[in-house]
Amino acid sequence: MTTFGRDEDDVPDLRWSGRVSLTPRILAVNIFALALLAGGFFYLDSYRSRIVDSRVAQSVSEVRLMAEALRSVAPGRRDALMIRLGNDTGARLRLYDDTGTLLADTRALGLRNVVLRDPDKQDWGQGAARFLDAVIDTVVGAPRAPLYRERSDGLSWPDVRAAHGASALPATVWRAPDRTPVITAAAVVPGQGTVLSTSNAREITQTVRVERFRLSVVLLIVSLVSILLSLFLARTIVRPLRRLARAAVRVRLGRAREVVVPRLPSRRDEVGMLARALSDMSLALRARIDATEAFAADVTHEMKNPLASMRSALDGLSLVRDPALQERLLAILRDDVHRMDRLITDISEASRLDAQLSRAKFEPVDIGAMIAGLLLQREQRGVERHVSLVLAPLPADPLVVMGEGARLERVFENLIENAISFSPDGGRVTIAAQRRAERVTIGVEDEGPGVPEDAREQVFNRFQSLRPESEAFGKHSGLGLAIARTIVEGHQGTITAEPRDDRLPGARFVVRLPLVDEQ
Repeated sequence: MTTFGRDEDDVPDLRWSGRVSLTPRILAVNIFALALLAGGFFYLDSYRSRIVDSRVAQSVSEVRLMAEALRSVAPGRRDALMIRLGNDTGARLRLYDDTGTLLADTRALGLRNVVLRDPDKQDWGQGAARFLDAVIDTVVGAPRAPLYRERSDGLSWPDVRAAHGASALPATVWRAPDRTPVITAAAVVPGQGTVLSTSNAREITQTVRVERFRLSVVLLIVSLVSILLSLFLARTIVRPLRRLARAAVRVRLGRAREVVVPRLPSRRDEVGMLARALSDMSLALRARIDATEAFAADVTHEMKNPLASMRSALDGLSLVRDPALQERLLAILRDDVHRMDRLITDISEASRLDAQLSRAKFEPVDIGAMIAGLLLQREQRGVERHVSLVLAPLPADPLVVMGEGARLERVFENLIENAISFSPDGGRVTIAAQRRAERVTIGVEDEGPGVPEDAREQVFNRFQSLRPESEAFGKHSGLGLAIARTIVEGHQGTITAEPRDDRLPGARFVVRLPLVDEQ
């Protein structure tokens, strides 16, 4: 019995993704991964903040040591010491008294080690770098430092004001016109005033820009490689799918004979499996179409004969006046009507058989008991020409198969009726059922003329009928064995025409069906 479970088709898909072609979807997935890599630019902002904090701490430590040094030196040596300290630290030093009056300035003493650059006088490369700095700072939401400007007196500097009342040494980060950080720090010099240190940490900006350039180069290379690989992947997937889709459309439009669905034998992946499945499906569809066309042609041919006979009989009735001859013509019409009715019934069953079997609910069927019941019913109706029906001894264990009982009965009814019709007067028809490995084998033998070796496969074709000479024409439609084969194959079995095992004259039809797994 066929069981139905959850298939892969039952898994819900992402409907929004189904509206986009595969190529942009593959590119989007890889670009998303690159966007995660581009997050390194955000990390650079954190890296810059840590460097600035480190430089601020360094400036605070330096200005504290400078204040201690200036306190211990004599006033006459103060200027020389400030120049030396400015040279060693790279900072501009200014000393203010308690009222904010400038007492000493290393720049006025001739040391010009801190010079802010005018961005209007720099080349386009620096301008582009500043623009990129501004864009990235805006994207990452980095805090914007106040613009650095010179003050007229010491009390205008927030660090100088805060140095007197703060327990910790004050320091401030400013922004130079060229967007480089300027760090100021102040410390009180007991008895002399307050020293202010100013340094332009231009190297911080240069370090961040160098790292950003390196990350950009890496990101650019990875992006190019990723895009090329994505396009290659899309090419290997999308192009064969488009070829298959075009071939399927041509098959749907009815040009199946001109269509060659590519099988892609070199592909061993899912695309190759799909291509071969579609190719096999198109071949099966073409075979089914051919079979349908042949069936329609055969039906037309088979129905023309009784129709022609009926037309002739009707034409004769209008001309014949002899009652005996009229009765003969009426008998011909009755036979042709019965023949047409039998033919239409068999054709209707044969045409619907595949669809009915696909929807049939299979149940356990005891083949031995079924055949014994069929033979008993046939004997009760009477067997013509004194033909005897013999059932060989059945195995002790039941021969159970999964199937539809009514359809299987039709198979063996056809085989028994054929065997009776071909048997001579007083002949014997033998039915034997036995277990062979995992299959049950049912043989139906008669003592008739047998089936020629070259016709043992043709007898299963539709409208193929090798009838005995003694039988009246039109008693059979030629569909019985074709229907039997369709039913047996629908039960995963086989039916063949074979010579008798004892080499005596006669035909032997063998049906093999899979047994039910007892476990």
